[in-house]
Amino acid sequence: MRRSLIALAAGLALQAHAQQPVVAEAPLRAHLSFLADDLCEGRGTGQRGGDLAVRYLETQAAVIGLKPLADGTYRQSVKMEGTKLLPSSFVRFTADSGKILTPANGSDIVYGTFGGKEEVTIDAPLVFVGYGAVAPEEKWDDYKGIDMKGKILVMMVNDPQPTAEEPNRFAGKAYTYYGRWLYKFEEAVRQGAAGALLIHTTPSASYAWSVPATSFSHERFHLAGSGNPIEGWVQEDTARALFAAGGFDLDKLRADAERRDFRPVDLKIKLHADLKSKIRQIEQFNVIGIVPGADARLKSEAVVYSAHWDHLGIDDAAKGDHIWNGAIDNASGVAALLAMAQEAVKHPAKRTQVFLWPAAEETGLLGSAAYVRHPAWPLDKTTADLNLDSMNFVGKTRDIGVAGAERSSLYEAAGVVARKMGLTLAPAIPDLSGAYFRADHFNFAKAGIPAFNVGSAVFSGDGYFDFVKDQDKSRARLVAFKQDYHQPSDEYHADWDLSGMVQQAQFTLNLGYEVANTPKMQTWKAGDAFAKVKR
Repeated sequence: MRRSLIALAAGLALQAHAQQPVVAEAPLRAHLSFLADDLCEGRGTGQRGGDLAVRYLETQAAVIGLKPLADGTYRQSVKMEGTKLLPSSFVRFTADSGKILTPANGSDIVYGTFGGKEEVTIDAPLVFVGYGAVAPEEKWDDYKGIDMKGKILVMMVNDPQPTAEEPNRFAGKAYTYYGRWLYKFEEAVRQGAAGALLIHTTPSASYAWSVPATSFSHERFHLAGSGNPIEGWVQEDTARALFAAGGFDLDKLRADAERRDFRPVDLKIKLHADLKSKIRQIEQFNVIGIVPGADARLKSEAVVYSAHWDHLGIDDAAKGDHIWNGAIDNASGVAALLAMAQEAVKHPAKRTQVFLWPAAEETGLLGSAAYVRHPAWPLDKTTADLNLDSMNFVGKTRDIGVAGAERSSLYEAAGVVARKMGLTLAPAIPDLSGAYFRADHFNFAKAGIPAFNVGSAVFSGDGYFDFVKDQDKSRARLVAFKQDYHQPSDEYHADWDLSGMVQQAQFTLNLGYEVANTPKMQTWKAGDAFAKVKR
């Protein structure tokens, strides 16, 4: 009898294990190879490739068996405005001394308008406003109450740096949202400025000049609403020349801006801009599919998985390869979510699971911003968002990156899942690039929902890899991707070892089930800035 009971228990345990959702590589690879193919034309916002991606996703959602939204579709409308600067546009800087500078668009400066007008003429003085931050909790205000209406704000990227006396100000060496380009442009609008120019350095921005240069060379988008009449970036050498023309030393003013008593500085230079743009109103779509919860009480709550479907699209004016395929960024995350959803529909969790493919992440997290404004599931009933963006393509790892999870109870849940999978959590490292504020999960965090981007040890761990294939080749590919980021060379390769990508997707799905089945909703850690946000 005892042996029978033991055998029965063992059989039930095996049956339970067999019922656990297991992400398969074959569908993930198939989705990835298709979405990154030239046929999808880089899945550009407002382009045919984007429409193809949406049609593919909603078709796959239906095939998989995800439930649609209340209107019977898998689409959520995201209305936005597209702006493409025309070649006849130009900017000129004239110093009070009479010196004139005409930096070259693309190499010395990049700019555009978000004001919604096809023709914009601007004559306005330049004012250096340090980091351009207003942070009451840090007792920091770079504007000091000075009226900025009608002025062009020149700002540094990143945050005020820590000092010996205040080693933890603005999160120490880590990035905060105040350091992000998006915040600085938003603050310029709040200040009523005529525009904003950010000084680019690779260390402060955490990426090379090619990233903003590529972005501004494409059509740019924003949600309906106000924007800056002119905004852009200037190369450090260009900024140095501008400051010198006005009689100022860039390095000295940057040092001055590290103090709380810093006050805005009139640079004695005026900008003249004639901007001509092609403006269009477009509608894009988030794609959403649902796995209803199985628990009578908890099914009213949900966990969200997200991965943006868009990339930079196609540029017929570019020389050579003119398709930004976005294989890793982010056909990888899109494919992983499809493979995860395929298994999730077979094994409903207690809470509802929402699979979200946001639009227009590359243009400022617009799709996820639209979602939290009009959520498919009530925000106060959403326990967490787990985001996937730019996944591991070089092999399995023994740890998993969970940067940002430490802000909430998701960190403990991630630890439970990692142990069950024989993994460790990658050591916490300072967020020197502002990664937490650069992906779709951030809009959920701003709405009060615990959220983070589930990374891989390849990008955030201890650097140890259990490669299935040649280690040197895999490491070389990892290093090379830094040059492929936001370039046409981010293309799919059939010989990629996707075992690590499957591992990362499996971890994310397992974590989703962990938080979907636990009795309590996820919460922010006491003292975290997002803990004060009401969902």
